[in-house]
Amino acid sequence: MYRKNTNGWLKHIDFIILDMICLQIAFVVAYFIKNGNIHLYNNFLYRNMAIILEAADLMVLLIFGTLKGVLKRGHYQEFVKTLKHSFIVCLLAVLYLFTVQKGVFFSRFILFLTIGIYFILTYILRELWKTHIKKGVNSGKRRKLLIVTSSTIADKVIENVEKNNYSRYDIVGFALLDKDLIGNQINNVSVVANNETVGMYACKEWVDEVLIVLPKEIAYPNTLIEQLTEAGITVHMNLAKVVNSPGKKQFVEKIGDYTVLTTSINYASLNELFLKRIFDIVCGLLGCILTLIICIFIGPAIYIASPGPIFFSQERVGKNGKKFKMYKFRSMYLDAEERKAELMKDNKLGDGKMFKLDFDPRVIGNKVMSDGTHKTGVGEFIRKTSLDEFPQFFNVLKGDMSIVGTRPPLISETNLYEYQHFARLAIKPGITGMWQVSGRSEIIDFEEVVKLDKYYIENWNLGLDIKILLKTVLVVVCKKGAV
Repeated sequence: MYRKNTNGWLKHIDFIILDMICLQIAFVVAYFIKNGNIHLYNNFLYRNMAIILEAADLMVLLIFGTLKGVLKRGHYQEFVKTLKHSFIVCLLAVLYLFTVQKGVFFSRFILFLTIGIYFILTYILRELWKTHIKKGVNSGKRRKLLIVTSSTIADKVIENVEKNNYSRYDIVGFALLDKDLIGNQINNVSVVANNETVGMYACKEWVDEVLIVLPKEIAYPNTLIEQLTEAGITVHMNLAKVVNSPGKKQFVEKIGDYTVLTTSINYASLNELFLKRIFDIVCGLLGCILTLIICIFIGPAIYIASPGPIFFSQERVGKNGKKFKMYKFRSMYLDAEERKAELMKDNKLGDGKMFKLDFDPRVIGNKVMSDGTHKTGVGEFIRKTSLDEFPQFFNVLKGDMSIVGTRPPLISETNLYEYQHFARLAIKPGITGMWQVSGRSEIIDFEEVVKLDKYYIENWNLGLDIKILLKTVLVVVCKKGAV
């Protein structure tokens, strides 16, 4: 699912927070220099001024737009902008003191020193933060962009994209539709695919987004666009050659100098994703506490039945192919992975894209008796009650997973995916999801699983998450549909 860029003041929330922190630090330091202590908040007038200064700072940031183009400004331009900003904040503070007629009780030395310290501090931190962004210190969190273009305009396209989007993307390479130049470089960017290989490259290399910019003599590759959107990959098309895609979520935005029509399986605003993350953190904290309590009881039971680690970690594939270690209470014997191949013939889902058995002998305590009956133990109990899933709340707190999402597959399973299957990886994986509350024990068709996952992604909102979470509790309590 696409994270839609915020066009309003929220897109600079990091700079806003930095500015407001700098102002408050400056106020405390100025008060300390004047009075030798930091007890300014005990004084009613100074406590009010602390609030007024922050309000004035926010007002100047929003009304005067002093952060507009902040990432493009040079050192001198930033110096001038910050100086003007500080001056206006100072004027507003003076106006407040004049209006409430408290100026005689407030130290002018503290006010002017505050503004001076604030100007120096915020200018330095703005420049450092911009350097941090431009160097891509957090590049692992940036979106991977594949550029689909032609050899004739590739150098111009990369120049236009990099000029204004250094903080937004990691460019993975070019896919050229007119020539096969795989292995070559254009403007220090590698050519990684051609007309025949671009679709599967985008899926297998876990590209987040694709930008298509083509000269007028090359038609838009409609089949490729359909494959990419079917796989859950966001596609940006230069509006100069736009093609309508009915049934998809579309909107106009800017990438570099290009105005593009963005097509995605769904999108969410920064506000919506922020609320989802808060929801995850709150539920994750509660879940971690429950996990520790549960561990006290089932930890010894697991160890007694099968000596070894109580917890089990396994590499899974998350959103857009990002790999992570998923945690569980160990419900299987230590050699479970080695025995999987010999049991593949009994897989209910058949094609290897998912693995499920009616009776799994690898589960701790499970045994086929001489008369053909099945004996179960602690492993089957914690799987039936979904207690083995609780350590995944730690994955939620880390940000690898969400409370509600799609189940993360194994790497070996994704190697067998076709285009339409990659769509289920367009969102952060979850502990529970649409499949889990739709009778997962009865669903043995992988295409039906994908259909449910795509429905969830296409219709996602916080209300749907809450609804699925409540249904999950009912499923677990009633023991319906559990593995």
